[in-house]
Amino acid sequence: MGFVNLTGRDRPLGIASASVRDYRDLARRRLPRQLFDYIDGGAYEEATMDANEADLRRILLRQRVLRDVSDRKLGTTVLGEKLSLPVVLAPVGLAGMFARRGEVQAARAAAAMGVSFCESTVSICGIEEVAAATDRPFWYQLYLMRDRTYAEDLMHRARAAGCNALVLTADLAVVGARYRDVRNGLTGSLAATKKLVRGLDFGLHPAWLRDVAVGGKPHTFGNLEKAVPGASTPAAFRDWVDGQFDPSVTWDDVAWVRENWAGKLVLKGILDPQDAHDAVVSGADAVIVSNHGGRQLDGVPSTIAALPAIVDSIGDRAEVLVDGGIRSGLDVVKALAVGARACLIGRPWAYAVAAGGEEGVTNVLRILRSEMEVALGLTGVTDVQDLGRSSLVDFGRT
Repeated sequence: MGFVNLTGRDRPLGIASASVRDYRDLARRRLPRQLFDYIDGGAYEEATMDANEADLRRILLRQRVLRDVSDRKLGTTVLGEKLSLPVVLAPVGLAGMFARRGEVQAARAAAAMGVSFCESTVSICGIEEVAAATDRPFWYQLYLMRDRTYAEDLMHRARAAGCNALVLTADLAVVGARYRDVRNGLTGSLAATKKLVRGLDFGLHPAWLRDVAVGGKPHTFGNLEKAVPGASTPAAFRDWVDGQFDPSVTWDDVAWVRENWAGKLVLKGILDPQDAHDAVVSGADAVIVSNHGGRQLDGVPSTIAALPAIVDSIGDRAEVLVDGGIRSGLDVVKALAVGARACLIGRPWAYAVAAGGEEGVTNVLRILRSEMEVALGLTGVTDVQDLGRSSLVDFGRT
């Protein structure tokens, strides 16, 4: 597979915005509806997806005054790696359909800003293409499918590419009911009958057609070409996935991954303290408190609501990260105060890469940094590592 030059005039036009929500609006205008809804939507009635944001808004920061906050430190260490911000770009599937070689652009932005990027199993750009585009090690996210040789091959490729952490997603034994994707014909029984509607939708977005549909080829799933030769189109991939997601995965399989992966192991999709405990027993170096962005089981707790009990149950035996609902530097500060080591952001960088490519993702990270600096200054905290529940108002009270 040839790599696409993203320098000079081949690079998508970057658009500066004031907030993550601005980038969401730009992405909604730029992308065909089915792709925007794929990023933006959740499962069922999207109650859990909404709660991820709403519950963060309910947490109140404790404002403190007349303290010397002239020197504020935002850097931290995650899995032994120094980050300029307590932020990691979460794995996002199909990002190469949102912008030309989207995963490459995001990985470059992350490297330039001194944070980690996590490559999704279902990325358009393969592991090797991302590795060739940046000299900073990145994380790799893995699904355990029925065909374990597929997992073995991807772990081998991730090691060869220099990935320094493997993120095993644990909450996708079955795929959640994502109504927006069904209505748009992206999945489900309406897929065949919606072809004309999808074609018209694409035609109404000429900039996306030129830059991504034409300029961003090949549109294959770069991480699946060797393991699943037939999965060269979205339709073929869906057929493969339907037969490969494995509801029989257990903690024994996590132990098998631990035996076959020598680097840092992270378990993503943890919402229950007992599961967090079992993850540590199985050899995980970190857990990500996650409900898949509200895209799997609706009606489960928001991640910020689940976070305190998991932090308390694990203690210092493993690092605790969190994703879901993070839309600002204020949200990052709140999550760290509750007890997270760092936050993963998915939708924010997906909106940004769709709207402005590498420059958009870089600007989103700058926005988060600026918002965090302000939040620290007005809470009287000079180092993100000093954030704690004392930085919050009435935390834990009903």
